[in-house]
Amino acid sequence: MISIGIGEIQKNTSLLSKLTEAVSIVDKRKKEIVATIYPANQTNVVSSLAGKYKNRVEKCDDLNRAKTEAMMIVVKEKYGKPN
Repeated sequence: MISIGIGEIQKNTSLLSKLTEAVSIVDKRKKEIVATIYPANQTNVVSSLAGKYKNRVEKCDDLNRAKTEAMMIVVKEKYGKPN
């Protein structure tokens, strides 16, 4: 757990939006923990970004094989069929 003073948060409030672990806010004069802040749960945005196309994409079990096949298709389109 990270300890941060109240003054540090006042100077840089973006610290709170970039939390990855729990932070305790300490009053340095009284040497007491004033509050403990936990990071918000991150949600998966892939499904919301996919929109109307998420059901049109085929599921892939072997990603390396799919990349190789896609690269071969692009190479054939670019350079033509090898003689």
